Amino acid sequence: MNIQKRIAVIGGGSWATAIVKMLTHNVDELFWWMRNEEAAQHIKETKHNPRYLSDVLIDTNIVAVNSDLETICKTAEIIILAVPSAFLHTTLSEIGIDLSTKTFFSAVKGIIPEHNQIVGEYLQNEYHVPSHQIGVITGPCHAEEVALERLSYLTVACEDSDTSEFMAQKLSCRYIKTTTSDDIYGTEYSAVLKNVIAVAAGIAHGLGYGDNYLSVLVSNAIREIKRFVDTVHPINRDIKDSAYLGDLLVTAYSKFSRNRTFGTYIGKGYSVKTAQMDMNMIAEGYYAVKCIKEINKEFQVKMPITDSVYRIVYEKMSPKLEFKLLSEELD
Repeated sequence: MNIQKRIAVIGGGSWATAIVKMLTHNVDELFWWMRNEEAAQHIKETKHNPRYLSDVLIDTNIVAVNSDLETICKTAEIIILAVPSAFLHTTLSEIGIDLSTKTFFSAVKGIIPEHNQIVGEYLQNEYHVPSHQIGVITGPCHAEEVALERLSYLTVACEDSDTSEFMAQKLSCRYIKTTTSDDIYGTEYSAVLKNVIAVAAGIAHGLGYGDNYLSVLVSNAIREIKRFVDTVHPINRDIKDSAYLGDLLVTAYSKFSRNRTFGTYIGKGYSVKTAQMDMNMIAEGYYAVKCIKEINKEFQVKMPITDSVYRIVYEKMSPKLEFKLLSEELD
């Protein structure tokens, strides 16, 4: 792939800010869209995102910040999506240009709720983007640790190896190590499901369960993820790789995990609405569990942890009772 390909990052949150930080080590120009014009102007004037990872210094000699989405998408050949899944459909529907010629990388880690599709499927079906022009950027990696420049790892997946290698090189730096994969379905579905499991881990924490229980929950969870991804997209993959198991572990255990934090609120008795208001951030697992539940009607994979989280957050079942029942199914 031509190394002069222009890259745009779509989204103004923590993960988008972290991706911008990584890329500025390796590109001469970068385009960054955020919906909030005031935030965009603040970055231009102060070189800091006012709301997310505000300690990160943005090199505005490299990064061109703009709230005009269509202009940015016209300019860039490669578009990295870092918008919460609940808002991605609305965001992209504002663009009036042909997107089928663009290369996309999803850093969303969620499912488009209007379509019950992962981002790759959505781009193929709605915008006719060829599968070899779609990639995934996944962990194990937290935006907050990128901001602190703590050694972190990313997996970049794409059917086209040149494309995945290109993006991996652009993201690599002193504190970021990257690997590549061709498993766009498995890595993206796994990234979605680990958020659901992190909600479950948070609920367990909020209910007062300890590390012993959590270790059993997570060991069962990786098997649940394997059953699902192997059924939905059966290829040869090692579920113990960092893109799957590593991403699950960091999200289920870390204090930086917003999905775990959301689950902790729920375990402590907060309503979903109150938890969301207190966090003031999107927990992808909340939306993802409903979508996975719908998708699994077709595949009928055994998913006791996902089912429990769904019943708690959507059917308002007692977290205490649900986890008592769930504990009987874990081994």
